[in-house]
Amino acid sequence: MPDDLWERIAPLLPVRPARRRRYPGRLPVDDRAALRGIVYVLCKSVSWRDVPAEQVGCSGVTAWRRLRDWTEAGVWPQLHEVLLAELRQEGLLEMDDAAIDGSRVRTLKAGLTPDLRRSTVPARAASTTSSSTVV
Repeated sequence: MPDDLWERIAPLLPVRPARRRRYPGRLPVDDRAALRGIVYVLCKSVSWRDVPAEQVGCSGVTAWRRLRDWTEAGVWPQLHEVLLAELRQEGLLEMDDAAIDGSRVRTLKAGLTPDLRRSTVPARAASTTSSSTVV
């Protein structure tokens, strides 16, 4: 994890609650190590259980939990805004040729409900599987 990227992300991360005084449990994994695990999974396209804990500094399950917690805290949209602001400030953001993809936008209530239509068939067809006469 490059230091300059970490300096942008660290202030956006939520503060973890203090450890309990009695029965404190294990020491929490460093946030930077958890972020290394998340980036490892995203870059290598491996499952969470395949994260090398010795190399990354945390298990895949721990990285997954931090990803879940940080997603719920809204860290990623905030990071996106910070990076866009820096690009704008440096003049590196070109919005002249921007494209928006709406395929990921959820439709609310699946759009308009069409009116019920009457059948145009004059009468119901006779059944071909049963007969009313006994042979």
